Amino acid sequence: MTAGQRVSVIIPHFNDPRGLDICLASLRRQTYPKDNLEIIVGDNDSPQGFEHIGQVVDGRARLVRVAARGAGPARNGAAAVASGDVLAFIDADCVAEPDWVAEGVAALSRYDFVGGLVKVLVQDPRSMTPTEAFERVFAFDFETYINKKGFTGSGNLFCPRSLFERVGGFRTAVSEDVDWSRRAQALGFRLGYAPRAVVGHPARRTWAELVGKWRRTNSESYKLLAERRGGRFWWLIRSLALPASAIAHTPRVLASGELQTGAQRLAALGVLYRMRFWRLLDSFRLLAGGASR
Repeated sequence: MTAGQRVSVIIPHFNDPRGLDICLASLRRQTYPKDNLEIIVGDNDSPQGFEHIGQVVDGRARLVRVAARGAGPARNGAAAVASGDVLAFIDADCVAEPDWVAEGVAALSRYDFVGGLVKVLVQDPRSMTPTEAFERVFAFDFETYINKKGFTGSGNLFCPRSLFERVGGFRTAVSEDVDWSRRAQALGFRLGYAPRAVVGHPARRTWAELVGKWRRTNSESYKLLAERRGGRFWWLIRSLALPASAIAHTPRVLASGELQTGAQRLAALGVLYRMRFWRLLDSFRLLAGGASR
C-alpha cells in the first residue's frame, strides 16, 4: 500500500458529539494526502438528533444514519458507502496523531491487516483518579492483543476494503474485534502490529465507568466463547484464575512508566484487585444465565 491509495476513515458514533468534534479535528491534521482521504461517520441515531450531529460534523466528513444499534453496525453502515481502497477504523472518542493514516497504510505493505498503538489519555497525569491510573497501565494494550492474543481492536484498525468485503462486517453482542480478527485469519490473512499508527483514547475516570465497560466486555466475551464446543467450561477455568492473575500483574503496576508516584501505583493496584474479583463474580452471573440481562 502507498500514499496513492484512497483511504476511507470509518467512525462509529453514538451520543458523544464533543468527542466526535475532537476526533474530526485530529483527522483534519493528517499528513496523508487530502485528495486521497475521505471520512465517514456512521451515526447510531444519537439522541441529539441527526441534524445536530450534522452541525458537529460541519462538512468535515460524510454523515450516514445507521438505525441498527451498536458500534459494529455503525461501522458496517459507514463502510458500505466507502469509496476507498483502504478502510481505517477509529472510534469517535479517539484522537489520531498526524501520521496515523500514513503509518497505518504503510504497514499494510508488510501485513494483510493491522492494528496500531493506542495511548491512554488522562486529564492530568499528576493527579489521576484510581481508575485512570489503572487504565494507564492496562487499557488498550494493542501490542499484546495482536502479538499474543491474535486480534486487534476495531478502534485502530487498517485493512484493504477488498479484505473487509471478504471477511464480512462486524457482528453484534459478541466481542466484535476478536470475532472479526479470527474470521480474517481463518481466511489466511496475516495480522500485524503498526506501533507508529497512533491514536489516543480517554481513560475511564470512575469505578462506575470501568464497571460499565467490563460488564459489556464480559458479556460479549462470554457469548463468543460459549459458541465454541466446551466454551462454558473454559470460561469457568479462565474465570477462576482471575484473582491469581491480579497477583501476577502486580509487578507490571509497580514497574510501569505510565505512573509517576507511589500513591498512583497503590491506587492502580487497588482497582486491579477489586476489578479482578468483580469480574469473577460477574463471570459466575453469566454462567448462571445472566448474559441476556
